[in-house]
Amino acid sequence: MYLKKALWAEGLAAPKASPESDEQQTQSTAVHELVNSLNRKRLYREITLALKTGLRDARAEFSFLRVRGLRTLLKFLRSVAESDSTVQLFCQTQSLPDLQVVGAVFEHSLKEREEEEVESMGHIYDGVESLKITSPSTDAEVALALRVLEGCCLLHRESTVLAHHHNAIQEFEACNGIEEVAELIRDKQVDENLRLKCGEFLLLLIGHVNVRERPPLAAIHEDIRRLLGEKSASLIWAASQFGSTLDPKERLTALHIQARRVLESLDLY
Repeated sequence: MYLKKALWAEGLAAPKASPESDEQQTQSTAVHELVNSLNRKRLYREITLALKTGLRDARAEFSFLRVRGLRTLLKFLRSVAESDSTVQLFCQTQSLPDLQVVGAVFEHSLKEREEEEVESMGHIYDGVESLKITSPSTDAEVALALRVLEGCCLLHRESTVLAHHHNAIQEFEACNGIEEVAELIRDKQVDENLRLKCGEFLLLLIGHVNVRERPPLAAIHEDIRRLLGEKSASLIWAASQFGSTLDPKERLTALHIQARRVLESLDLY
């Protein structure tokens, strides 16, 4: 989807250089500012519409729909790159989770999927909710996704940081990071300082996940409850809700105290 220029603004895009009175110049400046404001709002609406259209298909269950969405996003990014004003507006949209390109690309096109098997047909005959099966990414889809990711990172610096963040989360999940950290915390033979650091890490991780509308580690609360028990999991969750208003030194002290309480709750049971 390519961004279009407003036909009604062509004659008002720039003030004419002619001898005018102060009142006329003031009126001309006001009209020019109004035109710029309306044009900026129009561009923002077109950018958000183009993003929603491309991302809707890019998040689809079928690969051919995701490919179509990625192609739309690629054309859109090329159009955005033609003007500094559209680049700035695009960067503003990337602060909204629903319009973030990097998250959609990693979660749907660059995500490793295990083969999904339908074990029975009971969901058809018994009136149970139908199974949701997502087709794996094809080579063409991955290639397009990488091009979209590259274009987005070139236009928006924070998207590069977000891309590294998503990659780190995928590696953390692939390595069963929660299980490894929980095992270190439970092991009383491990050095206490290491156990404390693991407790602090869990508190920070839970606090980060809680502030996201769509957490990348969706099952982290259930995993911690299963690995550390209900009491310790509740303590970790409650402790992660506080401390955001403290200054850095007080926050570090509070984090250390809360991590020690987590260890004490584990040692009691």
